Amino acid sequence: MKALIVGLIAAALALPAAAQKKYDAGATDKEIKIGNTNPYSGPASAYGTIGKSIAAYFKMVNDQGGINGRKINFVSYDDGYSPPRTVEMARKLVEQDQVLLLFQTLGTPSNTAIQKYMNMQKVPQLHVATGATKWNDPKNFKWTMGWQPNYQTEGRIYAKHILATKPDAKIAVLYQNDDYGNDLLAGLKHGLGKRAKQIVSKQSYNADDPEVRSQIARLKSSKANTLMIFATPQFAIQAYRFAYQLGWKPKVYVNVVASASNVMNLAVLASSKKEVEGSISIVFLKDPSDPRWAKDPGIKLYRAIMKRYKDKGTNVNDVYNVYGMSVAHTFVQALKKAGKSPTRASIMNAATHLTIKNDPFLLPGVVVRTTPNDHFPLDQARLERWHNGHWASFGGLFRVR
Repeated sequence: MKALIVGLIAAALALPAAAQKKYDAGATDKEIKIGNTNPYSGPASAYGTIGKSIAAYFKMVNDQGGINGRKINFVSYDDGYSPPRTVEMARKLVEQDQVLLLFQTLGTPSNTAIQKYMNMQKVPQLHVATGATKWNDPKNFKWTMGWQPNYQTEGRIYAKHILATKPDAKIAVLYQNDDYGNDLLAGLKHGLGKRAKQIVSKQSYNADDPEVRSQIARLKSSKANTLMIFATPQFAIQAYRFAYQLGWKPKVYVNVVASASNVMNLAVLASSKKEVEGSISIVFLKDPSDPRWAKDPGIKLYRAIMKRYKDKGTNVNDVYNVYGMSVAHTFVQALKKAGKSPTRASIMNAATHLTIKNDPFLLPGVVVRTTPNDHFPLDQARLERWHNGHWASFGGLFRVR
């Protein structure tokens, strides 16, 4: 009998590896722990609602049974749009909280600060909330992936529209002094080609500056009649306000990260309806404030999720919430594709082999598509014009690549 017991114990200890469940840190039989940093405070706090809408979407997914039998444990910290704080929070999430990956960490400077660390740790830095072109560099940073259309091509789209509608424009540019602003400026110059000399003034600001009053004054003094606002919401609103106070009435292009309807309405309050009317931007998401989507199944789903799961005080008409749900939708499809034994490598592999044609929150015709050599899932957008208090898109889809 003793020999039989010893034999049974030995057999149990010698179970084949295939019968043993092996996961990376952050994954168990019952949950997947996902890390995130978001500016719930600070100069980019308008984006804080993205983290809240992602959490709402994940709560819906969990109530429906989770992913392959696992619930998503979404751990999100406030980094205040401060790169040193982002580094601190990222290390805490990876080393102490033991998350499986980081998802939708927001901001170009913030993600730049942690990119090397995440790739050295071989922890996915997945679907970062920034369109800087640097996130599409799988050769050097295989664990980092973008999501939204990239900034350089956005700049080229604006250049194409200027050349078609006002080829003699005198252009002034307000831009954030980092990879985000520089990418947009580079795209604009590239799109203008030989006419890049029509950029008569460029003024930058730092993300921690209090205001851009002096920059707008210098741009006005250049006698430009077209203003490019390559800025986050706080500074975009200031740009409209200071231009209005100075009596400057240029044609305005405002980049997509500052073009949410609630931001534009704040710009109206800070300046005037006439000052903001006719502004141009790009769009790839369905705007919940746009009447055309009132009966759309995707926006109906969005409103149902917000009604049940939204954080108190969240504005349901804020397109940044739709952004959050759309990127969460992409991530959930990657988790499903990764299978029943999720590891960091299997999730990254799934995320780089996606084709999603039915995202309910994206504009019709916009497809989510990735390959191992293409880490930008979205490359389509339309132009839109601010008119009578809301955005109206026009023209066909641009492929922004």
